[in-house]
Amino acid sequence: MSELPHLRGWDGPWAGLRVLVTGFGVTGFSAADTLAELGAQVVVVDGDETQKKNDDAATLTTMWGEYFKIRFGEAATGTIEHFRAGSGGGETPDLIVTSPGWRPDSPIMRQAAEAGIPVWSDIQLARRLGPRPGADGTATREPQWLVLTGTNGKTTTVTLLEAMLTADGRRAVACGNIGLPILDAVRDPAGYDALVVELSSFQLHYTEPLNPWAAAVLNIAEDHVDWHGGQAGYRADKAKIFEQTEIACIYNAEDAATEQMVAEADVVDGARAIGFTTGTPDVSMLGLVRSEDGSDILVDRAFLDNRRHQALELATRADFGELAPKHLVANALAAAALARAAGAAPESVRQAIRGYRPAEHRIQPVAHADDVLWINDTKATNPHAAAASLSSFTDVVWIAGGLSKGVDYDPLIKQVAPRLRHVILIGTDTSQLRSSLERHAPQVPVTSAGGGDDGVAAMRGAVETADQHAQPGQAVVLAPAAASMDQFASYMERGEAFIEAVTTLMQRKGFSAQ
Repeated sequence: MSELPHLRGWDGPWAGLRVLVTGFGVTGFSAADTLAELGAQVVVVDGDETQKKNDDAATLTTMWGEYFKIRFGEAATGTIEHFRAGSGGGETPDLIVTSPGWRPDSPIMRQAAEAGIPVWSDIQLARRLGPRPGADGTATREPQWLVLTGTNGKTTTVTLLEAMLTADGRRAVACGNIGLPILDAVRDPAGYDALVVELSSFQLHYTEPLNPWAAAVLNIAEDHVDWHGGQAGYRADKAKIFEQTEIACIYNAEDAATEQMVAEADVVDGARAIGFTTGTPDVSMLGLVRSEDGSDILVDRAFLDNRRHQALELATRADFGELAPKHLVANALAAAALARAAGAAPESVRQAIRGYRPAEHRIQPVAHADDVLWINDTKATNPHAAAASLSSFTDVVWIAGGLSKGVDYDPLIKQVAPRLRHVILIGTDTSQLRSSLERHAPQVPVTSAGGGDDGVAAMRGAVETADQHAQPGQAVVLAPAAASMDQFASYMERGEAFIEAVTTLMQRKGFSAQ
């Protein structure tokens, strides 16, 4: 991609550039702040006006004055013409920097395509800029870019990778799609040895080749097909992460699509294809081997000289603690592959795994009473994530449903049907999931939680129903396989509603939640 090739580095010709920033959440704020600092003329548009956004706008207005303007509402997000003096604007921008999630078929993106105006993600802007020079004007160190994407497991993997690099004595930070905007990371005055960058398909759609040190794709499953116009578009955007990789392209040996992405990528000469697997690894892979005493050992057969005949121990499955499901081990192996590509020692990998604690809302134990385990995995917002969660347990009372995003539930139901003992449906439209259950798990009882648009009421009903049907030795698992926005503001709010309902149930029964 050669759009605006002259716009590189902090000393590039940014001054006076007219930039439209779409969205004013944490990403939009960081983009607007950075561009105004560079001397660009920045207009931000956002369809949703809130007090926080007004407060943030006031902050940037105070800092940057006439370099920054913001416009709220549907009229503002319906046009790219914002740059003539006076209300409403009338001229188009030179560049659009978009927050994740702005669809290619939205009015602004359609108009930009018709007018030939480049659209960048904040990731591309950060890569074009590089680390900000120090106060004395000297360049700060160039960090290794360690980037990853996938349908599921991204946050767990970047969290583990950050910990591995930190244990190795590096100054590293997880950023991108994980909370800290990448533009805040590249503007850090102390600089970093490594940027651990989580990338969504939305960000990759608007990003040119990143030339990373190492890149990984964890898995590919059906998700966001409505946004990308189909599975092929979704896969193509994910595959962009491998382009121009310098050292290692890391793929999931149990997901053929990720290996094919590496095979098709245009990489720097000498970059290696490195697989990870929860089975026995071949040469140039990381994986699991079984020791004589029956324990599982995470090993490296990629980043050692005698890899054809030896495997280097990194950690054991027991290092995770009591709960180490297959998908967590896979994520740890992917993180270890990236860490080893960056030069981290095996001891640093083990130290990070031993210190790992599961994030909230991802296979999170909430209570264990009457020999029934209650699990919150509200973050399982698509069938692939739900399959990983449900496969961690043998006998499951499943709480599922929500906004389906156009996915096909049949493969999931076929896979997990033998584990299901009862299914309780939440969500305003359960027809797709119910239909798949009727076709592929007709023996499994299905109950609707009710509640309509009231997600909290629906979750209370689901928990009460689960309590009536769960038997000793079973797990009640909230793994919705769907987004939350039909009944909740976010997947986190959905998880909190589950935790609150389970806690109330436990208190009434005389038990305590974990």
